[in-house]
Amino acid sequence: MSEPRDILADRLNTQPAIFKGCSSSELGVMAGVSVGVWLPLGLLLAGLMGAVTMGFGIAGVGTVATVVALAGVFQRLKRDRPDGYYQQRLLLWLDERGLRRAQFVRRSGAWNIGRTHHGPLSPRDR
Repeated sequence: MSEPRDILADRLNTQPAIFKGCSSSELGVMAGVSVGVWLPLGLLLAGLMGAVTMGFGIAGVGTVATVVALAGVFQRLKRDRPDGYYQQRLLLWLDERGLRRAQFVRRSGAWNIGRTHHGPLSPRDR
């Protein structure tokens, strides 16, 4: 008899890709930010036209379009790269501009331990 080969979700190392290579948490952040931008903008535009309730429709369409576009951008950024690559690139980008300090060692060249006198390696060598 053959055994069923179930995929156990508790054994996954990373979140699975849901839409265009993005995980559910990435899509949630994209949707939250785009709603935060499109809802006031849509209500403002619709209010200027005299139909405030139409602003919710503008915000909905704008949110969906933004999430689809951003998911495509993230798909290109993440292609054939390790997990968390774009997050590290963002931290390095912020570090280069002095906005946030990245906690990565970025120095190249010879390293020194800072000693001028080399002591014995073991207690026997004293």
